[in-house]
Amino acid sequence: MTINRLEWQQLLPNTAACTGLFEREYRREPLNIAITQPRLQKSLSTFCHQHATASPFMLIKAVDSRAYLSLIHDAVKNIQPARSDTFGSRYEINNTVISRVDAQSKSDNFAATDDCLYEEWLEIEQLFGCLRKHNDSYTLEPGLIHQANGGILILSVRTLLTQPHLWFRLKQAVVSKRFQWFSVDDTRPLPLSIPSMPLELKVILVGDRYGLGEFQELEPELIEQVIYTEFETDLVVSQDEDIVTWCEYLNSVACHYQLPSIDANAYPSLINIAIRKSGDQEKLPLCPQWLSHILSDAVPFAMPNITAQSLEQSEQEKQWRESYLSEMVLDDIDLGQVRIETEGFVIGQINGLSVLEYPGHPRAMGEPSRISCVVHLGDGEIMDVERKSELGGNLHAKGIMIMQAFIAAELASDQQFPFSGSIVFEQSYGEVDGDSASLAGLCALMSALSQQPINQQIAVTGSVDQFGNVQTIGGINEKIEGFFDVCNNRELTGSQGVILPLTNIRHLCLKDEVVEAVKAGHFHLWAIDHAQDALPLLTGLPYVDENKPSIIGSIQERITQVAGNDRNRLPWPLRWLNWFNRG
Repeated sequence: MTINRLEWQQLLPNTAACTGLFEREYRREPLNIAITQPRLQKSLSTFCHQHATASPFMLIKAVDSRAYLSLIHDAVKNIQPARSDTFGSRYEINNTVISRVDAQSKSDNFAATDDCLYEEWLEIEQLFGCLRKHNDSYTLEPGLIHQANGGILILSVRTLLTQPHLWFRLKQAVVSKRFQWFSVDDTRPLPLSIPSMPLELKVILVGDRYGLGEFQELEPELIEQVIYTEFETDLVVSQDEDIVTWCEYLNSVACHYQLPSIDANAYPSLINIAIRKSGDQEKLPLCPQWLSHILSDAVPFAMPNITAQSLEQSEQEKQWRESYLSEMVLDDIDLGQVRIETEGFVIGQINGLSVLEYPGHPRAMGEPSRISCVVHLGDGEIMDVERKSELGGNLHAKGIMIMQAFIAAELASDQQFPFSGSIVFEQSYGEVDGDSASLAGLCALMSALSQQPINQQIAVTGSVDQFGNVQTIGGINEKIEGFFDVCNNRELTGSQGVILPLTNIRHLCLKDEVVEAVKAGHFHLWAIDHAQDALPLLTGLPYVDENKPSIIGSIQERITQVAGNDRNRLPWPLRWLNWFNRG
């Protein structure tokens, strides 16, 4: 058995060991993604310097917002070699005749103005330029592809997917290395003949995973030929220098967005907030937008620098602003509108833990869910009520089937299992999905089969495999805090707590109230790695023991009793024959 009762020090990242690192003097330098994005930096360098015969396109998996496009633009500008020659053309309009020559200076109307440009959203005229008529005169206006001629253009994949005609025209111009003028209105041809112009352009397309997936369906062959890389969302912390790197990056973000300086005492708070975001004590988020929002929220409380106190005040105010919905959920539980029991022992009932995401609400919330199970004589089928009522998703159904397979393997009976059962999430009125409640469902089923009651002061979260191993789940902090809030509202007894997967310890970063309650012994957390470790905590009986009552022993005894009763119900000739065979 592996049951770890967690100490309060395990519920937060250990920032005390990094005090010396926080007290360093970090300079406010321009934001340079090279220090945290080595793969991206190397890929951009390769793309900027690659041979002309290589693909002129590059894909970057990143948030396709203006902030990210700007960062990639700045990185490209730092890599690109300075150029002295002039790219582009000069168009001249004489009455109704348009002529073109190569640009001789940057002042020519279609000479390139920059070697790297970016834009989040584009319309057709903004990208390709246009021919305009005013009274009886015509003028040509350049687009972004003309302004970036000879350089690199950075665009959002989302924009091109929304307007696929832009992509196909852009691709044709870049691949052919020539821009052909066309009418913006397909029903009306160009009023004048405009000579085409040479185009030497590279394009970087930026999009998230879903956007790039749609783009791959649109251009499956192109995806295989281009340079691909990703903007890494987190910095993996494996040594002290990684903390230093993150602090340097944080200061450069503050400098980039013109935010106040960061005091040394603010870094532990920032790391706690960051780990809540990443969900892992060994990963720190690198999203510049998110980091700038955290720092910006603390600015009204800065005196004048951003300190631990200003961060605490901003987080408290943010939590208060967003807490109306969670307070309503807690009120429903306190008033008994949603029934959650946190005292006593009940057969076949357990407190599972769920994470709820409400449409339009900025953050997920943890909430306990009452899972119940009843069993009766039958053919061994375990009915998933959520699935039968079409409220259960595929992952939920998979978890129930895995749970059923584990029980069949544990009992290892040659005979058909003589019980059937049903499992349900009580008072659940929306779709239930995910397998993080499969451990709780398994414990409720084992309780119902063994007729051993479960302690309602303990909630359970975790998924199981067919061998009973307890596996990592998401939203662990929100789930623990959701059950803690319910118990705290009803007054902590000192026996309440949560059973969680052992592998989730590295994801813990709990709020101060929970940490203080664990420190005082008023609330407990137990980390386990196998299903058989959970049932002794919940029922007070060992999972299996040949010398005294146990969970498995109680189930086997009940099966034996049912089998014996079945023999007594046989017709008397068959009972006599059975007795004769035994003799």
